[in-house]
Amino acid sequence: MMSTGKIQFAESEGTFVLKFIGDVRLTLCAALDAYIEKIFSALSFESIIIDLTETQGIDSTSLGLLAKLSILSKQKVGLLPTLVSHNEDMNRLLYSMGFDQVFHIVSQSTPTDAELADLPGQILSEDLVRDKVIEAHRILMNLNDNNREAFRDLVSSLESSR
Repeated sequence: MMSTGKIQFAESEGTFVLKFIGDVRLTLCAALDAYIEKIFSALSFESIIIDLTETQGIDSTSLGLLAKLSILSKQKVGLLPTLVSHNEDMNRLLYSMGFDQVFHIVSQSTPTDAELADLPGQILSEDLVRDKVIEAHRILMNLNDNNREAFRDLVSSLESSR
């Protein structure tokens, strides 16, 4: 059985760390998106590490926001973030989504002294949530043809319900 998910964060000596725990779903996306904005308002960091070692499940909206994080990092500071995952199923998912093009994917993380805290919850209107879901899936669609095909109908449906 999957546990309810949460996202923890820390910032230490120029490194931003995000740790996804349990089953990470749409309900956490507003907080994740707000933290992504915080990272890029800083613009003075050396690395971003996303730890998926305790992630049991992750939905496509969360994956889309991770892709957004990587694309912004590359555009704004010329840095590819690191994804840490040693789970074969998770790695298969990451590679199938094309994440190896926009992340360094490793099986072990460098230990950090940073103390992790839970991302605070965010309340969004239904329209804003839909917009975030569309944005996240459009980003995934741009990573490869398989994603474009997999998410085209979902994005069309969400856009027509605006």
